[in-house]
Amino acid sequence: MAATATTRRAQAFRDAVAITGATTDYDGLLELVGDRRLVLLGEATHGTHEFYRERARITKRLIEEKGFNAVAVEADWPDAYRVNRYVMGQSSDPDATSALAGFERFPAWMWRNRDVVGFVEWLRARNDSHAHHQTKARFYGLDLYSLRASMEAVVAYLETVDPDAARDARERYSCFDHVDAEGPRYGRAVALHLKLPCEKEVVDELIDLRRRAHAILNRDGWAAEDDYFVAERNAELVRNAEEYYRQMYRAEVSSWNLRDRHMGATLEALVSHLEHQLGRARVVVWEHNSHVGDARATQMGEAGELNVGQLVRARWGTDSLLVGFTTDHGRVTAASDWGGAAERKHVRPALPGSYEQLFHSSELDRFFLPLGGDSGQGLRDGRLERAIGVIYRPQTERASHWFHARLPDQFDGVIHFDRTTAVEPLERTSLWDEGEPPETFPTGL
Repeated sequence: MAATATTRRAQAFRDAVAITGATTDYDGLLELVGDRRLVLLGEATHGTHEFYRERARITKRLIEEKGFNAVAVEADWPDAYRVNRYVMGQSSDPDATSALAGFERFPAWMWRNRDVVGFVEWLRARNDSHAHHQTKARFYGLDLYSLRASMEAVVAYLETVDPDAARDARERYSCFDHVDAEGPRYGRAVALHLKLPCEKEVVDELIDLRRRAHAILNRDGWAAEDDYFVAERNAELVRNAEEYYRQMYRAEVSSWNLRDRHMGATLEALVSHLEHQLGRARVVVWEHNSHVGDARATQMGEAGELNVGQLVRARWGTDSLLVGFTTDHGRVTAASDWGGAAERKHVRPALPGSYEQLFHSSELDRFFLPLGGDSGQGLRDGRLERAIGVIYRPQTERASHWFHARLPDQFDGVIHFDRTTAVEPLERTSLWDEGEPPETFPTGL
């Protein structure tokens, strides 16, 4: 039995392709992409330089060689749309750093970092070389935390097209004034029965905006369609964020599911919008592994959680490709607590019995591994897998960051970097600059 397991593990790495930095590194991945319309690229942490860098390398090739025309990321819609205006040449922001200024909410380093700046500048330069809007590549956000910003965006849009509708929207959204439109404060107030929910108001505003759509869209041009679509997405976000912040204080799976359903629905609406405008939509998604890997192959799925990867496979099937990223050890940018400062922390070596430890033992330092065929069969028994979000607590490593999964059912391929480094925030803190001391500090043993 042991020999059989060893043989199967050896077979698992038969199709691994070394990543060397060469332009041909991801030829095999692009072959797998083929004519698929959606490629979801994950990350095992929210603070690893190599994950951001390699997603950018892959995405550039997908745009240039495969005709992908949008990047959709795990970020708030209004903040990401400011970046979109910059890369489309429609904003007054002088550079990518300024275009990313909307990302003020914790964890700002997820998008205000050196790797993202480099990618956004590349996207702007690439788009500037394309005269027609239909051949430019766009940048969007899928997340729903931006309650206040999205309300402000809806009102600002309506001010330009229908001042009476803007007045009505402002009145409806004033329901949140007692908490300064801060989502967590609103959720607590409702949970403690200090405030009635604003559910009716946000639903009424979304319905009213859609009712006015025909009159608004009588204006000519793709830009008018874009503006309405963005406003509608913001109104939809307000509706879903209101429910999300109410649910999150109930400590139920439902708040996670609501968030991922929102991201899945936003992605579907985006595809439909781009199809209408451009004829064909091909979208690259950047999110955490926990969102882009199929939840049905994980411990979370067994507990009733779903995610974007699962929804995408259910909606688009083989027209989608899901790719995960893993690491064994190194450094990561993360906080110790929610809302805390960005720190540069040591990532502990992977636990025994995990996929990451198995990849480490292969002595293949950096590789892409497609998970079909023999490779998938050799890894299908299931193992531990690590997930580091914006918080990393190595003191409770096993309980906080590890779960069981079946990698070949979760992803179509995986990219592994054995040793990784921390992504560099644009606003470096003293904690980040100092970094964690070695684990043997202060003895040096």
